[in-house]
Amino acid sequence: MKQILILFFLAISSFSYAQNEYLLAENYFREGAYLKASQIYKKLYEKSPFNTTYLNRLISCYQETENFTEVENLLTSKIKQSPNQGYLYVYLGYNYERQKQPELAQKNYTIALNSIDKNSAFGGIIGRIFKEYNLLDNAILAYKKTMAKDENTNYSFQIAQIYGEKGDLKEMFQSYIDLVNKNENYYNLVQRYASKYITDDSENEANILFRKTLLKKAASNPKDVWNVLLSWLFSQQKDYEKAFIQQKALYRRNPVSLSGIFELGEIAYNNNAFTASKTAFNFIIQNTTIVEEKIDAHWYLAKIAVAIQDSNTNLLFQSLFSEFGKNPLTIKLQVAYADFLTFYQNKPQQAKLVLEEALTFSRSKYDKARIKLKLGDILVFTEQYNKALIYFSQIQTQLKGDELAQQARFKVAQTSYFKGDFTWAKAQLKILKSSTTQLIANDALALFLTITDNEPVDSIPSGLIQYAKAELYAFQNKTQQALDTLNTIKRNFKGQPIEDEVLFKQAKLYIKQQEFEKAVANFKQVISLNPQGILIDDAHYQLAELYKNHLNNLEKASEYYQKIIFDYPSSIYLVDARKKYRKIRGDNL
Repeated sequence: MKQILILFFLAISSFSYAQNEYLLAENYFREGAYLKASQIYKKLYEKSPFNTTYLNRLISCYQETENFTEVENLLTSKIKQSPNQGYLYVYLGYNYERQKQPELAQKNYTIALNSIDKNSAFGGIIGRIFKEYNLLDNAILAYKKTMAKDENTNYSFQIAQIYGEKGDLKEMFQSYIDLVNKNENYYNLVQRYASKYITDDSENEANILFRKTLLKKAASNPKDVWNVLLSWLFSQQKDYEKAFIQQKALYRRNPVSLSGIFELGEIAYNNNAFTASKTAFNFIIQNTTIVEEKIDAHWYLAKIAVAIQDSNTNLLFQSLFSEFGKNPLTIKLQVAYADFLTFYQNKPQQAKLVLEEALTFSRSKYDKARIKLKLGDILVFTEQYNKALIYFSQIQTQLKGDELAQQARFKVAQTSYFKGDFTWAKAQLKILKSSTTQLIANDALALFLTITDNEPVDSIPSGLIQYAKAELYAFQNKTQQALDTLNTIKRNFKGQPIEDEVLFKQAKLYIKQQEFEKAVANFKQVISLNPQGILIDDAHYQLAELYKNHLNNLEKASEYYQKIIFDYPSSIYLVDARKKYRKIRGDNL
């Protein structure tokens, strides 16, 4: 037993030593100290001659120091020992290529590729080494030959990536589709990689090629997954009606789940495509027998009615409560109704009663948290800040770490900000800046910067208290009062740091009121007032969007997108601005 333990510890020590040596060699390699690295890799390789990582690195070190003869001797010896390991010929061929001997290089590449016909076991390694050396056509050929020899292998994903590197989108998409055709479990992976090329422009080359590839495959080998991918493509293009046709076809063939249609309705709703969203949710209501699904669909229809300011919204809520009652299943409907009563009907007391009743029959702590979040909002609306803070704090305590707790913390910060307690607001926002929820993190950072950039110094008024009041009016949906307050701040604090914040906020409110020319004027003032300010790229992007979406002036939109691309390359809007700029210019993305 003692001898076994000694052998075990010796093995562990040996492995640990090898690992430390490898890490040291890797460090030398990354720093370009190839001679030092080669000395360690040589020792490691001599101890483990079947370790291809050590061999690969040793060859690279020799080549970087132009010790090509050493590589040739090493590989020739290795080939004599193991002639069936065809990947060695790729190394040897590349060694000749580094010496500007293309004929000898190609001769060895051909041997490597032909070896797959005799023994496909090393085909994947051969393809990978070709790819590492950027010999992409050979890599594709190696992978294809391997798949042809062994039907259990599937290198379609690697082939697709290589075609992507070559810029051959047609073949890339074909390889992705072949991957899904062999195994539908790859659907999400393919969707993720295809999304790098797909845009919201249906005339984009990648979109067209992906659609054609899917339709061709669907015609030759019908499968539900092709409809799913087509629906996803149309959703990316914001062609929600076409996406719905695909989802409906799927449901007609297999009327089991409406989840695809529900997800489509949600996506359309989140993109303000309310007509398409209503179509999806009405279809669910007509076809489901599950009460919960009916209620969820009606909940979205009610939210759409609020968003488009339908005059029958109140009657709609009442009819839904008559049909489904006020109970644990309709909690979300009751919260939405309370929000409508408060922020659109100015009836906070009635809304408060609705939520207090909902609390009495809520089953889960999450339902209670959602109700309390809305109760807190209503109390902020009526400027009962301390009571609101109690509700928000309760949620933080009861759901530590949950997204609802993070929302509650943000509302604590926002409420403290509204009441002028900037120190406590900053303390909460500091924590939220690293929130796992990106939207909350972004909102927290924006509010944190607003406070820190405009806080009063030495008790000298800076306009931040008044600005917080204007933001409260905006939160309360009292747009005109918010605009009036912002105008007062502009007059009283002209030339002070808060002026660009005021102009920007005003512009956003003008957009809400559809006074687009006024918004344009304000954004331009933000740019001229503080060319180095934190709102500068935001202002450029908002101007581009206004000209593109509301003022039908693509030339001006292009001008402002271009400014972001060339003048503000670190902007969060860069990727979106580049896509939209190229689309306006008519480029193939």
